[in-house]
Parts: sequence; structure tokens; C-alpha cells
Amino acid sequence: MTTGLTGGVKRIDHVAIVVRDLETALRFYRDTLGIAPSRVLDFPSESVKIAFLPLGGPGGSEIELLEPLGSESGIARFLEKRGEGLHHICLEVEDIDRALRELQEAGAAVLDTSPRPTAEGRGIFLHPKGTNGVLLELIQRKN
Repeated sequence: MTTGLTGGVKRIDHVAIVVRDLETALRFYRDTLGIAPSRVLDFPSESVKIAFLPLGGPGGSEIELLEPLGSESGIARFLEKRGEGLHHICLEVEDIDRALRELQEAGAAVLDTSPRPTAEGRGIFLHPKGTNGVLLELIQRKN
């Protein structure tokens, strides 16, 4: 019987929300809730623009607002199919390579065969059919 990932899950890293228009979304999150973005960047490899909204001080979690850049990306397809809203929850792990290997050995529905570059480090995704309906990302942050 397995007892979970060897290195364990450290924390909720971020919650990602797909939006049609980043500036419109920021009017609510920044101007109404007072959560100022720490940075906004284009992430061309995923065809997305991301606003990082930090919560909880250093080492806290973030809300990531994702706006598709073009109509061909996975985020754009998600938006057209499901509309704005929760895209995924991301959990931080110590060692993404070990986590991937252990998840594959356990038969988890992993969408990636190797970690992919992310805006924060390297990550993998788990299919919602194996995580009770939620797209789950595991990430190892850059040091």
C-alpha cells in the first residue's frame, strides 16, 4: 500500500482562473478586492497572458488569471467550451521528476510524460477523471 508522494505536497501554489479579458478581470481582483498583481507576463509557449496575484505574503499562494493569446491554445479552447472560471489548482512539490515517476507507477492519469516548463518552474498535469473532476497541476518552483 502506498502512502503518497515521497516528498509530499508542500502547499497550494496557485489557483488558475481563465478570463476573456485580463484588464476587465483586474478591475475586480485589483480594484475591488485590492489584490495587486506582482507581475503580468506573456507566456508564448502556452499562448497565454498571466497576471499573478499574490496572497498571504512571502511563500503564500497566488491567484493566476489566464487570458488566451489567440484562438488555438488549450486555454482558448477551454474558454470557448466552458466559459470563464476555474481552470486548475496547482500544488507545489519538492521534486517534480520523482512525483511524476511515482504517480506513473501508481497508475495515476498523468497528462504529461515529462515535466513541462511553467512560468514558475517545471510542472505536470493530472487528468480531471482521476482527481474527482479538477484539473490538477503539480509544480516544482525555480529556486
